[in-house]
Amino acid sequence: MIHFRAFTKVFGANRAVEALTLSVNAGEVVALLGPNGSGKTTSLKAAAGLIRPTSGEVRVGDPERPAASPEARRVLSFLPQKVAFPDSLTGREVVEFYRRLRGSAPGRTDDVLRVAALNGAAGRQVGTYSGGMTQRLGLAVAALPEAPVLLLDEPTSSLDADGLGAFYGLVERGRQRGQTVLFTSHQWGDVERLADRVAVLVEGRLVADLAQRELSERLAGRGVMRIRLDACPPDLLARVQAAAPGATWALSQLVIPGPAGARAGALEAVRAAGAEIRGLVSEDGRLDVLYRELASGGAA
Repeated sequence: MIHFRAFTKVFGANRAVEALTLSVNAGEVVALLGPNGSGKTTSLKAAAGLIRPTSGEVRVGDPERPAASPEARRVLSFLPQKVAFPDSLTGREVVEFYRRLRGSAPGRTDDVLRVAALNGAAGRQVGTYSGGMTQRLGLAVAALPEAPVLLLDEPTSSLDADGLGAFYGLVERGRQRGQTVLFTSHQWGDVERLADRVAVLVEGRLVADLAQRELSERLAGRGVMRIRLDACPPDLLARVQAAAPGATWALSQLVIPGPAGARAGALEAVRAAGAEIRGLVSEDGRLDVLYRELASGGAA
């Protein structure tokens, strides 16, 4: 449904995306990850037909057509990172305008306003909306046509809990209909909950194309737990290292790197030894560190 083939985009001296080859199949939900400036938004805009490749191609649909063609645009809906609507219109008027523009059925206005969870604010002028409410209105507009392809650029960047629920519901309903979704995000929770597959861009280049589970395992394997104790006798450190060989003692803390299972085993060893735990912090690996490892050819 979405095909990047050696897609390259150059803006002056800046090569925003370099030879991206990536396909998103019908019915897949794929997350595009990467640090700021990695080419995610450029790639999404190319799929939406808003910018043209410097070289290579981007094709959308089934049968596939150039992304900038009217035929391709008719099968997709795009939510940009920053949405803006006329302040003087109400939320309902905005949705109704786009409903008519896209030729959707009259009942779709009420349907998508419910999906967006505007909590009774549809009759208020957009100028009174918070940033999160405006983003939810953007979700409503993106949901209007029930297009086969949905492109979402940082859709959760300013959403509260209700807005997140609306977004997750939108993607899950689309998945059930066989909709193809490509979205960008910096929030690992979004990716973990929604994505079937994860593509990672660093400095405009695709450095990984992984199943979501595989990326989760890589992050978990790079986690670390810190257990603060009053003291760490040598026999206790030996027990902990039996469960997590990389464990060390420094600055009144046991530092235990490794996957969640090893960390849990190390914690059990501390408890079994009767040591009094003064503090505990455990976290999985950081995305920014993994990006650097992937870009350098590591992260096996």
